[in-house]
Amino acid sequence: MKRRTKIAAVTLGAALLLTAGTAGAALASGGGVHHPVREAASLTGTAKLYRSAGDDITFTFDAHLAAKDTRNPRKATGTFAFSHYLHGRGAWAGARVDCLVTGGEVAVVSGVITASDLPGAKGRRVGVTVHDLGRHDRLGYSWAGVGSPTDTGDLPPCVSSAPFEKVKKGTGDFTVVPWQPRL
Repeated sequence: MKRRTKIAAVTLGAALLLTAGTAGAALASGGGVHHPVREAASLTGTAKLYRSAGDDITFTFDAHLAAKDTRNPRKATGTFAFSHYLHGRGAWAGARVDCLVTGGEVAVVSGVITASDLPGAKGRRVGVTVHDLGRHDRLGYSWAGVGSPTDTGDLPPCVSSAPFEKVKKGTGDFTVVPWQPRL
């Protein structure tokens, strides 16, 4: 058999096996069409907040609740980070997600700070609320009333403030996948 014929035969054989395997899996699952399982909830994206004084404030989210965990928002996984600088002074922090609840276009995520250059922040739980309004998203955070993530006390999971801050135009966008728990 010539080299081209061998390559064509191997490629055709692999394609047939792949097609047969996919069709068999679809039939075994009870249908001819494969539908991916939707996450129970998520919050993703990056954006800067608007401040008239020129503060550079950025929030980034990569938080997910798997479909299998739809009844337990404390099984959420992922990370989020935030930073706040003005005139060269400020701080940043990164957190490991420990809870995610979404409803419609609003998400509340909390997590424990795992890294930061803000003294006393590491190990503190913080929460953030996002209202996904397309290009006009809003955001709030658990330390809004106390001034610093280090002053949030013993904050429980999935607690934050109303989304009172505006996202700076053209700096990014957040996406919320609404939670639809089966009750």
